[in-house]
Amino acid sequence: MKTKNITPYNDKGERHGYWEEYYSNGQLWCKGNYVYGNRHGYWEWYNPNGQLLSKGNFVNGIKHGYWEYYWSSGQLRYKGNYVDGKRHGYWVEYDDNGKLINKIYYI
Repeated sequence: MKTKNITPYNDKGERHGYWEEYYSNGQLWCKGNYVYGNRHGYWEWYNPNGQLLSKGNFVNGIKHGYWEYYWSSGQLRYKGNYVDGKRHGYWVEYDDNGKLINKIYYI
């Protein structure tokens, strides 16, 4: 993976600010913000062909909040919430044609 930092490291040498990372073919792999070396806020990931794979939020490097995951076709695969890195509440799963196939409640 190639990395492109849009803003410099902080004074402790930690990633800090908006970052993009790329596959060796030059295609965007992921993008989002770092705060003191941890992913923080909204992030997106893509496959080597540029198709969105997942998107969601981090708090201090831990998944927290709403997330979506996609099939390589672009169809929604999963959606749900994380609390402190663990699935929480309803998660919904779809097949690669968009048909609902599962709904699970996590505590």
